Amino acid sequence: MRRVFADSSYWIAVVKPKDQWSEIAHNASKSLGDAVLVTTDEVLTEFLTALSRGGPSLRPAAAKMVRAILGNANVRVIQQTREGFLKGVTRYEGREDKEYSLTDCISMNVMESQSLADVLTNDHHFEQEGFNVLIKRSG
Repeated sequence: MRRVFADSSYWIAVVKPKDQWSEIAHNASKSLGDAVLVTTDEVLTEFLTALSRGGPSLRPAAAKMVRAILGNANVRVIQQTREGFLKGVTRYEGREDKEYSLTDCISMNVMESQSLADVLTNDHHFEQEGFNVLIKRSG
């Protein structure tokens, strides 16, 4: 079974139909068929934070989406741990020339530990670390 990491930009594009990446994200998702998605508590936190100012309709939709993700058998959510947090901080420290967020660093560590190469994101930082970004504009 194919496994693909899902970053916050993917979840945002899925829940916000007017997001500039929405159509591309949906198409990328459809192309994966029945792949299992892997994400983290940190990614879901980042997703909720990004949508926290979305107004009275978007906040409940975001919370509902997180609950659906947590209850979906085809999505594996890696729980936060102190060890994972500190490994993320170590990667963050070691990339002085990059603009990676701590969540990106934790995600990259999870992808490596889970032997995942593909990521549903539009974030080029993942390409800089050798991962295959699946949400791109053609051309």
